[in-house]
Amino acid sequence: MRPLLPLLLTALTLLPAVQAVTPALDPNYYPHRPGTRWTYSSGETQIVGAPVIHRGVKVTPVSHQYGSTTYSQDLVEYRADGSVWLRGVNAAGRLSWYSPPLLVYPAGPLQTGQKWQAASGPLRMTVTVTGTAPLKLAAGTFNALILRAESVTGGRSSVQLTYFVPAFGIVRYQTADGSTIDLQR
Repeated sequence: MRPLLPLLLTALTLLPAVQAVTPALDPNYYPHRPGTRWTYSSGETQIVGAPVIHRGVKVTPVSHQYGSTTYSQDLVEYRADGSVWLRGVNAAGRLSWYSPPLLVYPAGPLQTGQKWQAASGPLRMTVTVTGTAPLKLAAGTFNALILRAESVTGGRSSVQLTYFVPAFGIVRYQTADGSTIDLQR
């Protein structure tokens, strides 16, 4: 037993060093750098703004534009644990603030089979990572995670598929009516 003691003590002193060099999750796993933009085949451009404090919460506005007109703006909270929450939506000059906020993404990395739920007011949402898909789009070639979002509001349910690429963003939407919207650039 005594000969093992120095080896054990050496291993324990190295443990913090090993943990220190373990790479952390990319802080942009869910992209949110101000100025980041995505343009989709629907004509919509999404633009990430600079973080602001709203109702005491640091949120990042994501504008939804067609041409130079902003139609809505999501107020998104990126938490220290890596999770992403929808705090509110500005649309038509009116702010809808979610209390509680809606969990958009749990802390990454996402994995096939992972599931989460969110609810606020009459809106209920269940999201499942169903797998991956290779996609060749105008914006490039991707291996995207497929997120199936089932939403229920006002007694009506709908399903949307989102194709997400870590550190890049959403490259495809398949809407409840079956329409496909692809990232152009």
